[in-house]
Amino acid sequence: MGMPIGMITLLVVAVLVYFGLAQRILDRMRLTDKQALWFILAVIVGSFVDIPLMRAPVALSVNVGGALLPFLLSVWLIAKADETSEKIRAVVSAVLVAFAVSLGSRYLPYEPENMFLDPKLIYGISAGLIAYLAGRSRRSAFAGGVLGIILSDIVHMFTLMGLGVAGTTNIGGAGAFDVVMIAGFVGVMVAELVGETREKLQGGPVLGPNRPEGLYEFSKEIFYNHKKGAGTEKGKPTDTAKKEEERGDDHE
Repeated sequence: MGMPIGMITLLVVAVLVYFGLAQRILDRMRLTDKQALWFILAVIVGSFVDIPLMRAPVALSVNVGGALLPFLLSVWLIAKADETSEKIRAVVSAVLVAFAVSLGSRYLPYEPENMFLDPKLIYGISAGLIAYLAGRSRRSAFAGGVLGIILSDIVHMFTLMGLGVAGTTNIGGAGAFDVVMIAGFVGVMVAELVGETREKLQGGPVLGPNRPEGLYEFSKEIFYNHKKGAGTEKGKPTDTAKKEEERGDDHE
């Protein structure tokens, strides 16, 4: 019996929304529209490619779209971070995510039907939240979520090896819809939501000693131009605003 047309329509809409949202999220992390689209396309194609790395004592493989490409993007984001503290936060968030997921996998039931939500969503959302709380920026949250899930899979593999249990570890096996991608995107969405909400509540960026210098200067210029009534020139943003937009700086 074929799938009902309503279910097919819902699935198509969900996929379109997912990848449309994914592009918007990637746009916020120093990627242009073209780069974001190419990355999504590569993830979709790579979802059908698994690279076997080990067959015994535990079978280990890596999915190109679901793990390898997100991993490379995360490493690139960390390398491009302006501040050492942001790089450190990304690594710390990854370790915390791996610990939380590994701990959860021990106590949560293995059978999806015994859980109130799909395990991919539970681990993905949890990892994204932890990654944001530790990373405190969009890029750190994405990198922390992605690397944390990958690290937890590696920990799981070594656990099986230590117990002498034959098993299979397929990192990113669900491709574009794997926990790795979900965790990264959830982390960025939370960072976006919290950051935008805080700025609106406080009426704009907050000046202070912990703000990056670029943001501090940008905030002062906004205040100065607002006071002088000359925030833009012929409807165009100021040079500093352009630089700030290109940086995509997102510290809270």
